Amino acid sequence: MDDGVRQLALLTAGKAIVNTSHRWIPFFLPTLAVAFSSKTSTLTVVLGIGEMAGLTTLLVGRQLDSGRERAIMAGALLAVGSASALALVGSFAVFVVAYLVMLVGVGLYTTSGHAYLSRRVAYGRRARSIGVFETSWAAALLVGAPMVALAIEVFGWRGPFVILAVAATAMAVVIALAPDRTRVLDDSGHLSSFRITGEAWRLIGASAAIATAGLTTVVIVGTWLDEVLGVSTGGVGLVAMSFGLAELSASGSSAAIADRLGPITATTTALLGVLVGLGVMALAGSSLVVGALGLLVFFCGFEFSIVTSFTIVSESLPSTRGRALAVNNAIGTLCRGTGIAVSGSLYAAFGIRGPISVSAACVVLALALLAGRRETVRAPESAAA
Repeated sequence: MDDGVRQLALLTAGKAIVNTSHRWIPFFLPTLAVAFSSKTSTLTVVLGIGEMAGLTTLLVGRQLDSGRERAIMAGALLAVGSASALALVGSFAVFVVAYLVMLVGVGLYTTSGHAYLSRRVAYGRRARSIGVFETSWAAALLVGAPMVALAIEVFGWRGPFVILAVAATAMAVVIALAPDRTRVLDDSGHLSSFRITGEAWRLIGASAAIATAGLTTVVIVGTWLDEVLGVSTGGVGLVAMSFGLAELSASGSSAAIADRLGPITATTTALLGVLVGLGVMALAGSSLVVGALGLLVFFCGFEFSIVTSFTIVSESLPSTRGRALAVNNAIGTLCRGTGIAVSGSLYAAFGIRGPISVSAACVVLALALLAGRRETVRAPESAAA
């Protein structure tokens, strides 16, 4: 196994821990609402506000362009581990603080990982590498969700926080100490002036709209499964696991075919699938079969489109990729945080069709921003990780 493959596997494992640390929470909101003496709608507001912690990525853009990606990833894992440990205190106020710290870590790790790959893998092969890196999103459901469900059943709500605190801290040490001999494509980004062009803004806006479309509905799925479709806590874990399989398939197909189709074409096609899945969910009523089918299509389309959108943004400003990705994460944070914050109230007022309507509108916006965009000229297939 060459060093590039080793590094990709290591960083993907770290991201799987980071993703699990926050992805399990929306699926088990009813459990946490009882634990923190709160309401689901209140917790969705907390989750939305927590997303704003991703604005901290704006502070590290220049450091990413100067090659400090791995150091930032190790620090991000320590933040996730510390936040998971802090949540064990058990009060609502402390959970709010812990979740904010956790989301700082999530944003920094994701942006650093994308910057690391973007500086080492040519654009013509980058969707494959980022697709593999983002299989961690699926792993958070495929492996993390059933683990969390089991931990809750055996140890109570604190169980997942203990496991993730230990795992994140251990992985931070591994990433900090592991040798890295991968070759950098261009090491001049930190010397370049930074200005976002109109075309880059459109691509960043499309990526942010896609993220908002996904998270506005995803955050309320656990509550919908529990209250409307009658799925138990253990059942939610199994449903989440099945969607993890679907997402793994979507990430894998993104890694396999997005470079051939072109990231923009691939993203546009996947977004049409998101609209289909949202439509089926809106028509599901109390049918678990129809609802699960809609969720499956929605999750697959969202996962594929968000992964390929990262590749598009990574080449929007080639000489300052780290800063472009940092801005993309910050803008996405503001947009999806707003969507998450209102999802609970929309669900309370209109049922699942409330969040779905916002998600569908964001998909249409993303399609409009991508319409007529030309594929970025691909760099030579020369690079590395």
